Amino acid sequence: MTSSKEALAHPAPSAETAPGTPPGAARVARGRGTPAGADSWRSRLYRWDMKASPYAFVAPFFVLFGAFTLVPLLYTAWYSLHDVQLSALDHQTWAGLDNYRNLLSSDFFWNALRNTFTIGLLSTVPQLLAALGLAHLLNYRLRGSTMWRVVMLTPYATSVAAATLVFTLLYSWDGGMVNWILHFFGVDAVNWRESDWGSRFAVSSIVIWRWTGYNALIYLAAMQAIPSDLYESAALDGANRWQQFRHVTVPQLRPTILFTVVVSTIGATQLFGEPLLFGGVSGSKGGSEHQYQTLGLYMYDQGWIIGNLGKASAIAWSMFLILLIIAAVNLLLTRRLRKSA
Repeated sequence: MTSSKEALAHPAPSAETAPGTPPGAARVARGRGTPAGADSWRSRLYRWDMKASPYAFVAPFFVLFGAFTLVPLLYTAWYSLHDVQLSALDHQTWAGLDNYRNLLSSDFFWNALRNTFTIGLLSTVPQLLAALGLAHLLNYRLRGSTMWRVVMLTPYATSVAAATLVFTLLYSWDGGMVNWILHFFGVDAVNWRESDWGSRFAVSSIVIWRWTGYNALIYLAAMQAIPSDLYESAALDGANRWQQFRHVTVPQLRPTILFTVVVSTIGATQLFGEPLLFGGVSGSKGGSEHQYQTLGLYMYDQGWIIGNLGKASAIAWSMFLILLIIAAVNLLLTRRLRKSA
């Protein structure tokens, strides 16, 4: 009888009660704390928050990307297969691939494609060479290095309109500084807007001025990441600064150089603002004889001046395909560099 009374007075500990816990402590703790149902609800809410929060953070980007990039891209593809005029958007006639066939048979399209690659070549090669040389100079310890870096980035921060206006005055036929310098050396003045190669060179110089400093800072950041041990080893082997630049700096900068080449090529393919503002009244046509009309200007002229949105959409998709080819070439070159490294 005594043992049964003691058993009733001191109940056996349950599975939820830890060994050594006084009897009834778990019930008291549960009574004073949060109910078990609330704990499970909060744990579920916490797990849901941990899973859903990353998607909520990146959702605005995908919403904006879909609204302003993906939908217009698909809509442009749909327009490129139709005969659509800017003055009658509701009247669309199925054209299939006729817009693309017309482009391939158009002399203006091939002229714009040739001008695009010519101006791109004239602007990309000198720009990247000058950027590489400037970055090599800035990589050494110079007084006021921060000031020089800000100066290098100033042309990039300048608006396209302001830069093109200044260069238009410099290349002016009557009273321009460039022709004044040519006259000082006994060279006849050049009509930069009307000549074929002169206009292309003038537009390329604007691109070179705006983007050289930007690429120089990219090269400078990559140079500062090169281990100093490589330069010390080259110096011990008797290499001078030029040899160190050729055999140490340039090989280490191959991925960065390839990146800048691809980005500059893409930018040259999309060139629009500089030739448009440089040409003035005939800017959309790339001059009176279309001598510097790029693909961007040709698309603008067809879509907004002539009003043929179907053909302009086909030009836009042709530019997109060209950019895909450039990206594929970049991928192949990157893989070859990785294998050779």
